[in-house]
Amino acid sequence: MSTGIKNGKVHTINIYGMILIFLFLIPSISYSSSINPKANGKWLIVIDPGHGGMDSGAPGAFSKEKNINLAIALKTAKYIRENKKDVTVILTRDDDSTLDLYERPKIANRNNADLFISIHANGVKSKSVTGAETYIMGLASSEENLEVAMKENEVIYLEDDYSTKYQGFDPKSPESYIIFTLTQDVYQKQSTDLAWKIQRQLTERVNRKDRGVKQAGFWVLFNTAMPSVLIETGFISNPAEEKYLNSEDGQDYLASAIFRACKDYLDELDLRSGIKLDQPSATSTIDLRSSSEGGSSTSKPGNIQPGKITFTVQVATAASRTEIKPENFMGLTDVEEKVTGERYRYVSGKFEDYSEAVKYRKKIEAVYPDAFVIAFKDNKILPLQQALEQKRKK
Repeated sequence: MSTGIKNGKVHTINIYGMILIFLFLIPSISYSSSINPKANGKWLIVIDPGHGGMDSGAPGAFSKEKNINLAIALKTAKYIRENKKDVTVILTRDDDSTLDLYERPKIANRNNADLFISIHANGVKSKSVTGAETYIMGLASSEENLEVAMKENEVIYLEDDYSTKYQGFDPKSPESYIIFTLTQDVYQKQSTDLAWKIQRQLTERVNRKDRGVKQAGFWVLFNTAMPSVLIETGFISNPAEEKYLNSEDGQDYLASAIFRACKDYLDELDLRSGIKLDQPSATSTIDLRSSSEGGSSTSKPGNIQPGKITFTVQVATAASRTEIKPENFMGLTDVEEKVTGERYRYVSGKFEDYSEAVKYRKKIEAVYPDAFVIAFKDNKILPLQQALEQKRKK
């Protein structure tokens, strides 16, 4: 039990009861620590313009936060679509519509997004505070961070039957935020990486005051199943920043900063995947074809029976083709190219049994720590869970 003060009265709070309630709220999502593009060969980014409709967000002297968020989000989407052909962008809203806080992360989850970016502008009582900051999901380490999260979460009060939908979560009660200590964000490392890239662009390229990367309990980030960040692009409560946030140039610069950070993040993933474009590797040749011993198959695609499910290990993915030779793939001698949409996947090994593919992945883990098993049927990628279920039925 614990006590809290609200409206001058002491309230007793059953912390253990709250834990039991919120355990049922944790999304039942199958997480994966490997971040890779979808079967159509494209990354998918969901951009969330904060607030909207009857929720205006933070008020400025002459503008509303919701309009600033939408303008920057639309420009960001435009930059990505025009300059990253291997990325699909979905906006949670593209007009001045009202959207429940509960629904925003669901859009990203339903579309199996690779990144979720929520765009906001901050507002405080003081007119002197300036700067940009980027948040990831976590327990607030300061009262200031908690206040920002509380303010953003308060939008649930505008929703019908919010007490039932959010199972008693009270954005204004510090005790309610105990929910965010119950889960460990499996994407924290990736979210932090993206957040720092955004901050670097905002401060070094757009000359915004750097307020850093922070953690806080945002409901919109808690419910996402992918690397997620919330950006506070500036303070609408500051006269100079409000003017900048509403200017065409300001919105362009902020949007291009977010775009560049996303591009750097995804390009780095491609680089880390192991493809050595124009950089011959000094790694000695690693012939792992012996892993086919014991009944697993490493036959070429032409020898695979139609309708048969096979498992292989994806070691790299890229937007452009690379020559298949050992020095380009960390010494691997058994690599094939699979073209999916506008991306190239490079896989190694071919197995009839999933367990053999897992063993093979472990063998190459030293040179490809992010490698993972995928399934093929009739030379097309098959969702792994679906492949395993079909295998079990036979």
